[in-house]
Parts: sequence; C-alpha cells; structure tokens
Amino acid sequence: MLSKCITSIQKLSTYQHYEIIIINNGSQEKATYDFFEQVCSPSVRILNDDSPFNFSALNNGAAKIAKGSVLCLLNNDIEIVTPDWLEEMLSFAVQDEIGCVGARLWYPNERLQHAGVVVGIGGVAGHIHHDLPRSHPGYIGRAVLHQSFSAVTAACLMIRKQVYMEVGGLDENLDVAFNDVDFCLRVHQVGYRNLWTPYAEMIHVESATRGPDTTPKNLIRFQRDSKYMQDRWGQLLLKDPAYNPNLSLESVNMNLAWPPRVDATC
Repeated sequence: MLSKCITSIQKLSTYQHYEIIIINNGSQEKATYDFFEQVCSPSVRILNDDSPFNFSALNNGAAKIAKGSVLCLLNNDIEIVTPDWLEEMLSFAVQDEIGCVGARLWYPNERLQHAGVVVGIGGVAGHIHHDLPRSHPGYIGRAVLHQSFSAVTAACLMIRKQVYMEVGGLDENLDVAFNDVDFCLRVHQVGYRNLWTPYAEMIHVESATRGPDTTPKNLIRFQRDSKYMQDRWGQLLLKDPAYNPNLSLESVNMNLAWPPRVDATC
C-alpha cells in the first residue's frame, strides 16, 4: 500500500520540487523495510517513531523536520490520479488568505469519499456527498466546484508550514478522529480560509491501516474524541458558514432539514 502511494507520487507528479517524509510507526513486515531501502534518497527520508499510534503527534513531528515552506499531509492509503495535483493545490495554498487546501478523494469503486467536510453532521462533522457516483455533480454542483469549507480531511491536506506552526499543529489530544477538523477550525479561527478543489484527485482506501471506527475498541475512542470536540467547539458545530442552515445535519446528502433548523419568521 505504501509502495503504491509513493510510486504514484514519483511517477505521476509533474511538479518535482518536493521531499517525501515517510513516518515509520512500528512497521513489522520485512517487505516494508526492503521498500525503505529501495526508496530512500536525498528526496525521500524515513522518520522512525515507535510510540503508540497518534496521527497528530506523528504529523507534528514530521512537520518540524520538513524542509519545504508548504506541507502536505498524506495518508499511506492514497494513490495519486491527477498528475498536476501538486500545482493545483499549491496554487491556492501559497495565497496569503488561504489556510488548508483539500483534494477530491475517491474510493477504489469510484464512489466519492471526500468532497469537503461540514461541521455538525452526525454530532461533530461529516463528509458531504459521501458515496456519490463519479458522474454526479452533487447539490447545486458542489461536488465539482472550487469552494470554501470549514474543514477538509487530513488524508490529503496542504498548508503553508508557517500557518501550521502558527496554530500549533494538530492537537495531540485527538490521536485519530477529528484532529483534522479541529485543526481546520483553528486555522479558520485565526483568519484563514479553508477550501477544497475537485481538480486534485486521488484514490483513498480509507482507514486501511488503523481499521474502521465501528469496532468495539475504536468506537470507545471515537466517542471520546467526539465529546472532546463538542466540549471545545460547542454551538459553533451547529453553525457551519459553508453549509445552508436549511439543510439537514442528519445526512451527508444535502437533504432539507425537517423540522427546519432555522426560524422561518426571522
């Protein structure tokens, strides 16, 4: 899986001025270490960290040693599809007003995995247009248009390193779930605009390494992280400025809310 990710970056990316930092968090298979030896070069570094899995801490550690002025957090279960993905995301990330930039991610079956995150859905946050077929433009074309969002997934998230450090990176209290949502909200809170582009496309297996949140052990952790987010952000989770208040927070399909979430007399 990691090999497919790194190979797709190296073979497809038309922008070549980058370095890759692979965070090795307790890998055990010999094939993994064989791949490290094969791929290690001046532009590909291995950061070994055997501490218990904490997505936030691992990325914060890598961000500190990254040489570039722009960071891209990228999961190992990603495969690049569009060769100019770096140029597309960089064209926004380098703008002074922009914070986080997200990409359009597809499941291997060509159903939509990520087209932006709306806070409040499901109690904390959810991916709108989730599982939409590739041929569908989405609600008023929102699955195919550049647009602002309160949050985007860190499975592929680009941001200037200066902004990343300005907000203190990812919150290490959120080891798995919602660390990206919390991060994006803090970036927005200090004055930057987060956005999503449909023109940087990738395949995302999703949770292939750590497993789904529905297992008994993971569910306990997920509920803990949900409460942490609700305690921190409170009513702000119900007032996403990038989501029409007439739409439901019970669905990712942009359905009308019933009963209405807004007072029609206002």
